[in-house]
Amino acid sequence: MNIQLVPLHYVYLAFIVLIIAVMVRRKDTTIICVAGIMTIGLLAAETLSGSVAGVFNSFIYAAKELLSTIFIISIIVAMSRVLIRTGINEVMVRPLTRFIRTPQAAYWGIGLIMMVVSLFFWPSPAVALVGAVLLPAAVRVGLPPIGAAIAMNLFGHGVALSGDYIIQGAPKLTADAAGLPVASVMAASVPLVLVMGTVSTLTAFWMLRKEMKSSSGPQPAVRLEHSSTELPLLPLAAESHSSIEAHRMPLRLRKTFALIIPLLFALDVVLMFVLSLQGGDATALIGGTAVVILIAVSLAAHRYNGSEETTHYLIEGFQFGFKVFGPVIPIAAFFYLGDAAIAELFANPLPEGSHGIVNDLGVALAGIVPLNDTVGAITMTVTGAVTGMDGSGFSGISLVGSIATMFAGSADSAPILTALGQIAAIWVGGGTLIPWALIPAAAICGVSPFELARRNLKPVILGLTVTTIVAVLLI
Repeated sequence: MNIQLVPLHYVYLAFIVLIIAVMVRRKDTTIICVAGIMTIGLLAAETLSGSVAGVFNSFIYAAKELLSTIFIISIIVAMSRVLIRTGINEVMVRPLTRFIRTPQAAYWGIGLIMMVVSLFFWPSPAVALVGAVLLPAAVRVGLPPIGAAIAMNLFGHGVALSGDYIIQGAPKLTADAAGLPVASVMAASVPLVLVMGTVSTLTAFWMLRKEMKSSSGPQPAVRLEHSSTELPLLPLAAESHSSIEAHRMPLRLRKTFALIIPLLFALDVVLMFVLSLQGGDATALIGGTAVVILIAVSLAAHRYNGSEETTHYLIEGFQFGFKVFGPVIPIAAFFYLGDAAIAELFANPLPEGSHGIVNDLGVALAGIVPLNDTVGAITMTVTGAVTGMDGSGFSGISLVGSIATMFAGSADSAPILTALGQIAAIWVGGGTLIPWALIPAAAICGVSPFELARRNLKPVILGLTVTTIVAVLLI
């Protein structure tokens, strides 16, 4: 199949290379992406005004594509905040502390609980929901605070976020950029997430256990007072003790909500399977349930002021959501131009027979360079890791999805490569290796984010290596 490449293709490819180079230097890529949109717009619209207008229109396009993801995160954060302030989260998690009797049980217990909670609440809110209650119990039985932070990171920001099977924010971004169904990317990611999670968590546990055996003496106590610390990535961790006490519910009411809330989300999961809900439908079910819980708890906790407080919680949640996803919109806007957005925004400036800039480049590349499964898998892992170096994890997965279609030798291999790149990007940038992305778990555990990043380095690199090999075998 012969594809005619025009200047638009080469300019787009040049900006991808430039964006990767900027990410490697740990610099922000927003200006580069805007420059890329303007340049492509100038070539496509052939007018300066059309180029400038294209920047704004591309932002609108990206915002519309991401809106459901932004909304679900914002609503879940709003709900998480009211659960913390009323003390319900403490009642929900406290029974699980009965199983934490040894350092080994503490590591795996915190990790698995963090993973489950993160699937529904995302890791940042989950750190506050789980860490504040389970950490003292873990330290009491001999698990160092750094061990608890490692478990929370690897299971939450690693395993749960890289799969993101409930909220489906990550697979939606990569699948949209790759032009694939979300379900196909999620299905392809399951064995890779399992391998990555198993290798990294077992390696980290082995290293931690070896260190604990060589050390002697009691573990230091940990203070969990962060009311004076500003944590932009974790607003829930900054709740003061007085604020929680002021809104705490009667114990019987807290127990009632602590029982009902998990049952409601469990019912959501059942309905997803029974009704075959995926993608936006599944997200809508979770989001609607979170809104209902938010309203019910607010009314029960604040009574006559429940309506006003519900609005206040929603405002705080949306502030968090747009703060996190604000930097993603310009980057996603550029990469959406590589697929369907360019035809919608600039009246299809590509030659006849084109299937989008990225697909055209992939076809042209496959005809020039002898690609194979090993090269494609290694390229996706490296690309994903590089895009995660900005500490976001999400800002570069649109790029990962776009590049995956270039290296996919068949329709069956495209979801696997897309999922592999997504896993690499999330594990590196989502909160396991980049120090400034480790603030949530480091703060709640009272450890240095740089030390936490150092401890995670070997397990994550080994996990990525093994996962890449497995991906090659699956293609």
